[in-house]
Amino acid sequence: MVKKPAPGTVRKPAPDAARRSEKSRRAIYAAALALVGEVGYPKTTVEGIAARAGVGKQTIYRWWGSKADVLLEAFLDLGEQAAQAAGQEPYAIPDTGDLAADLKAVLRATVDELLDPRFEVPARALAAEGVVNEQLGREFVTKLLEPSLQLYVDRLRSAQDAGEVRPEIDPRIALELFVSPLAQRWLQRTAPISYAYTDTLIDYALHGLTPR
Repeated sequence: MVKKPAPGTVRKPAPDAARRSEKSRRAIYAAALALVGEVGYPKTTVEGIAARAGVGKQTIYRWWGSKADVLLEAFLDLGEQAAQAAGQEPYAIPDTGDLAADLKAVLRATVDELLDPRFEVPARALAAEGVVNEQLGREFVTKLLEPSLQLYVDRLRSAQDAGEVRPEIDPRIALELFVSPLAQRWLQRTAPISYAYTDTLIDYALHGLTPR
């Protein structure tokens, strides 16, 4: 038998579990990224993330298997949120028919991202730990790096179909001509990164160094 509310009682709406879960997820993402930037990957713990996010650690373990899973997903989400805020479709390199212009635009956006403390601090922490932590390094490459590199492969293959790039070129090798120097300069701080720098990388990569 269902108990009826007393006369004059206002029935409260049931809690929105989906909304509550999304709020908790966002809090966990923010806490994980903040902590890894402040104390580094080794000192970041599930317990610390949970305390900072204001949730129980069982909430984290219900959704993720480890702190690495939390951090990698949080970092990926950060990129998606930034792309949406900028009005860009995530995981897409534009194809305007001008390969050089498209690649320069993407690398300029990458420069902005790498110089943004929200991205730079956790990215450096994860990249540094990935060098000495083989498992994390593999996950970093598989979940974050390779999907991004595949976008360049797809755009270069499209350029091959359009006759902008020689058909015998291996896109996976070609993209390293401009992606790898930017990553190295940023990671090792050998020199500043800028739009002028990445524009030059594209010019050198597409036109070569020898006289034509």
